Amino acid sequence: MHKRFRLHVLAVALTCTLPFGLQAKEVVKIGVAGPFTGPNAAFGDQLWIGATAAAKAINEAGGVNGKELVLVKADDACEPKQAVAVANRLVDQDKVAAVLGHFCSSSTLPASEIYDNADIISMATGSTHPDVTERGLETMTRICGRDDQQATVIGDFIANTLGAKRIAVVHDKDTYGRGLAEATRDVAKTHGTETVLFDGVNRGERDYNALVTKIRGENVDAVFFGGLYAEAGTLVRQIREQGLQMPYVSDDGIVDPAFVTAAGGNQYAEGVYMGFPRDPRNMESSKGVIAELSSAGQKSDGFTLYAYAGIQSLAAALAGANSTSGTELAEWLKKNRVDTVLGPKEWDAKGDLKEPDYVMYQWDSNGGYNELP
Repeated sequence: MHKRFRLHVLAVALTCTLPFGLQAKEVVKIGVAGPFTGPNAAFGDQLWIGATAAAKAINEAGGVNGKELVLVKADDACEPKQAVAVANRLVDQDKVAAVLGHFCSSSTLPASEIYDNADIISMATGSTHPDVTERGLETMTRICGRDDQQATVIGDFIANTLGAKRIAVVHDKDTYGRGLAEATRDVAKTHGTETVLFDGVNRGERDYNALVTKIRGENVDAVFFGGLYAEAGTLVRQIREQGLQMPYVSDDGIVDPAFVTAAGGNQYAEGVYMGFPRDPRNMESSKGVIAELSSAGQKSDGFTLYAYAGIQSLAAALAGANSTSGTELAEWLKKNRVDTVLGPKEWDAKGDLKEPDYVMYQWDSNGGYNELP
């Protein structure tokens, strides 16, 4: 379907008619795509909590130009093939005007091609691989940073703060994990740190003892893992069980209490370092939302507030551009600042945030994480 013809379809989709001639309230649909099942479902929970809270607040304030915001949950399980099926459904069946997601870069890359062809804006929530916004897709944006930005902070931390001279770099062979591992390795090298072991594990594996033996044999000063919490937690537990106590560093793929569970408890997760943007829970702009989530028994950690900010941003574009053209909505975002729960956000010509603001964190003995000074 041609992009411009798509606009007429969406314009019609915004108005529904009830039986017996009663006029329904006009709605705008936004797909929320991510891993709601599978080993990474904890991130899907974060996205849905944040997105639904934002939609509720927007609707209570009058909606989007008087139209009610309706969210459509789309489970890709962080699997590329399933992400393609989900994207086609959101476009052809659900008739969404925008998509918040996907979470995994390997899902975002193929799905975003479908959205772009249909002239639907998409805003990635956790997809940090540079290729997400380097392909020239007019409708592609994101509310998170990039691997090359995160790797700069992590690589510098490993080399200069930890003082590591010899490191092992491990990844989960996925687009995100391997890409970040390679970038971190390269940044660390510029600071004089040698990667003496670069290896990958398969998602879903639970026996890494052979790899741990390799790590032991290389006498490394630190281990970096690029990937998500299930594998990251399993690896650090088996490293510690073999008596190795070198620093363990990972990324924003472990920013959920599920990491502690995967690691087998606080005794193994404590002390682990990770990269992530500045903690939105400490921002003045987020205090009201955090209080509301807390009163409802919901947490605001990880990507929860990023999903909230993503819905705010997409709603602002829909209202400001007064259009359902993904190209026009993305262009509006690139020209306008949006005040979000994460503070003011602006996008560059590629659809990337102008200030991703990565820092380092450390997991504590209580199963939480804290930003390092």
